[in-house]
Amino acid sequence: MRRSLLLLALVLAPGCSRDGATDHLQRARDSIYEKRPDEALVEYRKALDALRLDDSPQAPVLKARALKGAADVYWLELRKVKEAVSVYKELITQCPESPEAQESRVVLAELLRVHFRDPRGAIDQLTAALARNPPQGAELHYQVAKLYFELQDYSQCVLESRKLVERFATSAFVDDALFLQAQALHMRSVQGTPSTADVQRFRQEASLAYAALLTRFGDSELAPHAMFEAGKLKAEAGENEKAIEMWVQALKSHPDPAMVQDAIARARRRLAATTPENIGSRVSAFAKVPARPARTSVEAVGGSAAEAARDHD
Repeated sequence: MRRSLLLLALVLAPGCSRDGATDHLQRARDSIYEKRPDEALVEYRKALDALRLDDSPQAPVLKARALKGAADVYWLELRKVKEAVSVYKELITQCPESPEAQESRVVLAELLRVHFRDPRGAIDQLTAALARNPPQGAELHYQVAKLYFELQDYSQCVLESRKLVERFATSAFVDDALFLQAQALHMRSVQGTPSTADVQRFRQEASLAYAALLTRFGDSELAPHAMFEAGKLKAEAGENEKAIEMWVQALKSHPDPAMVQDAIARARRRLAATTPENIGSRVSAFAKVPARPARTSVEAVGGSAAEAARDHD
């Protein structure tokens, strides 16, 4: 009897649990390699069961690996989004400081945005990831800014874009952030019923953001787009000649030259319609219409010209 209890104690010992969990994790990985995802899920669950009573420092590490592995199988192998989201959330709750949890927050954000149409949930996950200063911080911050743009929260989008430019000044995402910032400012100028002063201010700030992009990143693929959008701001402000100059510059490298040429043509038509020559021709046309004699008092109240003549006599 005593020998049986001793054997049972050895089976339940933390070291045995860890060894069993490690074996299950390896078998799970082998199953994935052999394209047997359902068997891999069984092995991950067995690994978690083996760790249930293990309170050693190594147990959370193995648990995070098992949960991350199971979630990845649901998402990457089986495309079961609902199950994947559930396990990713379980991992984040149980092992919040693990590297696996950090990776899961990023994946979970994308799943929430794309498959559940939940941009705010995605923002929460990315913000939690950013709080831990990940190496891809600039990229995640840019994703947050884009999500606020998607939500039409243009004010917050501008703030997040500016933070990125300040915090990650040497990042490859700075030109993207400047372009997004300018777009959000442009949208603020037409969102709701802004005052004339606000419209002018937002347009000016948007122009400055585009100008910063063009000055700092002249060779960026966004440069011709920034030039075109800056021209639109000028056209909206009635500065058609300046807009045409910018669009001609953008035309050199813009991927959609037909769109740029169309904008130039429309701006030229607006300019032609407001030139002194055209205004004068319209005045001349009116001048050729014979002037009507002034009506008498009788005609003014509806009488005929003959009645007016008799009245005059």
